[in-house]
Amino acid sequence: MITQTERNQIRRRIHARIREKLSGTGERPRLNVYRSLNHIYAQVIDDQKGETLVSASTLQMKLKTGGNVAAAKEIGKAVAERAVAKGIRSVVFDRGGYLYHGRVKALADAAREAGLEF
Repeated sequence: MITQTERNQIRRRIHARIREKLSGTGERPRLNVYRSLNHIYAQVIDDQKGETLVSASTLQMKLKTGGNVAAAKEIGKAVAERAVAKGIRSVVFDRGGYLYHGRVKALADAAREAGLEF
């Protein structure tokens, strides 16, 4: 049986492999996703400058729980609306080493519906 620590090490290794091939620019920043057991976080990052342009999380929005698909949809919508307000339309999606499934997929779909292209 794989422990949670080993699973996180595997995820970090996968994320490092993804990040070798993927980078955010000023014209097309990176939409990064991090999920914990109880919360989900999304950031739009310009890797050339090394700065976060837009962010949203279940902690920020004070949602009762962030460990479900409904909360992920709200965060995806919120981060997309904030990005569009700053003039960001196109991003590169970084799933953070997680499978494109469940909360990660829900966040991505909600961000697309709210106006982001990736």
